[in-house]
Amino acid sequence: MLDDPDDRHLLETRVASETLCEGSFLKGRRDTVRMPDGSTSTREYIIHPGAVVIIPLLDDGRVLLERQFRYPVGRVMTEFPAGKLEPGEDPLHCAQRELLEETGYTAGQWAHAGALHLAIAYSTEIIHIFFARDLRAGRRHLDADEFLDVCILSDEDFSAACRQGRVTDAKTLSCALWLQNVRSGAWGLDWRPA
Repeated sequence: MLDDPDDRHLLETRVASETLCEGSFLKGRRDTVRMPDGSTSTREYIIHPGAVVIIPLLDDGRVLLERQFRYPVGRVMTEFPAGKLEPGEDPLHCAQRELLEETGYTAGQWAHAGALHLAIAYSTEIIHIFFARDLRAGRRHLDADEFLDVCILSDEDFSAACRQGRVTDAKTLSCALWLQNVRSGAWGLDWRPA
């Protein structure tokens, strides 16, 4: 039932569309849609260019995370390294770039785990999930307006931070599920050299 090949009875069709705002990064839209029963409704949503998140695995079994102030929520957040895709950019290239820029690390092996839609009710954002291992430390290349700390946690400390509500970032919590299942062997990864 989860992958019903005939979902036509659930589909909404765009009838009209207008731009509400257009920034350098995000765009706001309002669409009029025809509902499955023939009535119409409106949908307001954000167009996002897409992003990546990286789960960096250190050789000693710990994971690499970041702490940075996130203006919309007004607090310092703990999260896995991540970043937005440039137009036409390959997600793996973006993941490699973001890991180096934000943490200074490069990885000898990468695995694409999957994707997640962060806020399906109001955003087109899709985040590509990558694992990285065989990490080598180097120099960070932060953007001029980027201020963050790199932190290293054991799986136990990371899991406790999630459970205790000290990690509330949705992409990082989703990655915690991936990490738990990969570590247990329940979910396999296709590792490839960098």
